[in-house]
Amino acid sequence: MPIEILDHQVGNIGYGLLGKLEFSSLTWRSEPPPEEQAFAAMRAALTAGCNFWNGGEFYGTPEHNSLTLLKKYYEKYPEDADKVVLNIKGATRPGLKPDGSPEYVRISVDNCLEMLGGRGKIHMFECARKDPNVPLEQTLRALAELVDEGKIGGVALSEVSADTIRKAAKITKIVVVEIELSLFCTEPLSNGITNACAELNIPILAYSPVGRGILTGQIKSLRDIPEHDVRRILPRFRPENFEVNIKLIKELEKIASQKKCTPAQLALGWLRTLSKKEDMPEIIPIPGSIAVDRVLENSVEIELSEDEMRQIDSILASHEVIGDRYHAAGMELANG
Repeated sequence: MPIEILDHQVGNIGYGLLGKLEFSSLTWRSEPPPEEQAFAAMRAALTAGCNFWNGGEFYGTPEHNSLTLLKKYYEKYPEDADKVVLNIKGATRPGLKPDGSPEYVRISVDNCLEMLGGRGKIHMFECARKDPNVPLEQTLRALAELVDEGKIGGVALSEVSADTIRKAAKITKIVVVEIELSLFCTEPLSNGITNACAELNIPILAYSPVGRGILTGQIKSLRDIPEHDVRRILPRFRPENFEVNIKLIKELEKIASQKKCTPAQLALGWLRTLSKKEDMPEIIPIPGSIAVDRVLENSVEIELSEDEMRQIDSILASHEVIGDRYHAAGMELANG
C-alpha cells in the first residue's frame, strides 16, 4: 500500500540520493561517478516506485551536491520533476556546524531552492541537527513561515530525541522524522523515538537502513572497507568492535539465506515489517546506491513472518552491537 506524505503517494521504500560515505555517495566523494551513472541509478529508483528521495544541501561541494545533481537530472528528465517527493536537510555552516537561527534557516532554504532551479519542489526541509544554541521554537517558527510562503512544503526533523519530537509537534506540524534505524542500529526502538512518532502519527525516514553497507553481506572483514573510507573512523567499524559486530551480520545472513533473499533485502524487509506493528509508526527506509542493479535489489519488498521476526529478535538480543554510531563530536549532536 502506498504511503501518503503531504497529499503525495510515496513508495514503501525511498531512495537516499547520497550519503557521506565513499561507498554510496552520488556526490560526496573524492571522485563522484559520471552524471550518466548517477542519472541511471536515480531513474531506476523512480521506475521501481522509490519516489521519496532524500538529499542535503551539504552533500558535496557548492558546485556539485544533491541539489545541483537534481537540477541537471530534471533538465534531462523534466517529466520526472513532479514524480519525486523530496526531503532536504540543511542549515549547517562549514564544518557541519548546525545553525538553527531564523536568519540562517532562511538563507539555507533559499540557497537550496536556487541550486535546485525552477523544476521540482522541496516538499520537506529539515535542519540536519538541532542547534543547541538556538531555542527550538525559533527554528521551527522560521521553517513554518517558509511553509506559509510556499518555499517548502513541510517541516521535518533530523536526529532528534523523543523529547524534542514531542516539543516540536506542539510548535508546528512535523511531516517526517529522519533517524538512523536498522538491524545495525536499533536504539530508536528503546530510547522512545519510535514511541513518540507512533503516538503523534509521524512517519520515520530511516537512513542507513543497511547499516552503512555492513548489512548487505558485501563486507566480510575490514579489508573490504577502503582505507580512506569514513567508516574507518566510526566506532562500530573499529577493529576491536568490528570483530564482535560481524558475528551479528553472519547470523542475519543465515536468515536471508533461508528466506532466499539478499541480506540487504532482509534488512529493508525487517524495517517494513516492523512498521506494520500496531505500536509502530510508518517506517520508510531510504537506501542509496549508484548501481542500478543494487537500486533494483533494494526496491524488492520482502515481508517477514512472525516466526522470522522472532528469530531476528532472538539474534539481536544475543548479539549486541558494540560502539557508538559516530565519533565523539558526532555523538554530541545526535538525538538532540
